[in-house]
Amino acid sequence: MIIVMAPGSTAEDLERVKTKIKSEGLDYHLSTGTSRTIVGVIGDKKAISELEMHCALPGVEKTVRITEKYKLVSREFKQENSVIDVGGVKIGGPEPVVMAGPCAVESMDQLMEAAQAVAEGGAQFLRGGAYKPRTSPYDFQGMAEDGLQMLRKAADKFSLKVVTEVLDQRTVEEVAEYTDVLQIGARNMQNFQLLKEVGRAGRPVLLKRGLCATIKEWLNAAEYVMSSGCDDVIFCERGIRTYETYTRNTLDLSAVVAVKELSHLPIIVDPSHGTGRRSMVSPMAKAAIAAGADGLIIEVHPHPEVALCDGDQSLTPEEFKKVMAEIKRMSAILREE
Repeated sequence: MIIVMAPGSTAEDLERVKTKIKSEGLDYHLSTGTSRTIVGVIGDKKAISELEMHCALPGVEKTVRITEKYKLVSREFKQENSVIDVGGVKIGGPEPVVMAGPCAVESMDQLMEAAQAVAEGGAQFLRGGAYKPRTSPYDFQGMAEDGLQMLRKAADKFSLKVVTEVLDQRTVEEVAEYTDVLQIGARNMQNFQLLKEVGRAGRPVLLKRGLCATIKEWLNAAEYVMSSGCDDVIFCERGIRTYETYTRNTLDLSAVVAVKELSHLPIIVDPSHGTGRRSMVSPMAKAAIAAGADGLIIEVHPHPEVALCDGDQSLTPEEFKKVMAEIKRMSAILREE
């Protein structure tokens, strides 16, 4: 349920509403727009029904039931698009945000070279895996905390933000110490205990779509994060598994439009994992921006031919700079329309 505060309602009116919600054993999230303050009420359905019947408080314009299971994520809760500010970098604003870097942190030299390339290309975030979920137990699993320290050092040198994946509850605090955005990978999209833990970590969360997840399952996964206290969730479409084998995944760009219709949260696209083919990254990146994506996450490696993972889908620094120039031109044209 949402409680819509009337125009001109006072801070005291809002405080009374919050106190009433807490007295019923419920919790709330605030959404302050340009003309309305919305109070999202979450908790036991029976208690919410009781509150709805006794919510004729000063300053309350109306109460509205949210029909979807995802409440805080929905457009019903917040009509305006959310813009997530990560240290001055705004995701969901007029300019697309780009996160770029290698699939995995392999060495300090590799990471410094990659960070310089993505910074010169115009990206705002350095991406890279310190903990790597791999299909085979014999594949490279990442450099753990040493990799996190390298990420932070390289990003700081080139004035970049850090986004990296967290794999389990035990390492949330450790990863949060070094990163600006916590990434939940596709395999963990429905790891609900992990989602609740990252929701309490005090960092924005990048939530990748699961391998076979529907859009509503994805939105409900975001609800776990938001209901745990994190308002700053970014969706990431990275392709889903279908019967097609030519590409690594099937990149579902219709999900960009669907998420924007159903939710106020921003969404970015991963054309690297979405296709698994270097030659397809540029056209699908441009298609994602044309579809309305708020940004991109792209794999870039200084020497893809010797990468320890995902070399076939990683761009060289020169290829990345070319893609960025094309994206900037396209974005300028779209803003003029």
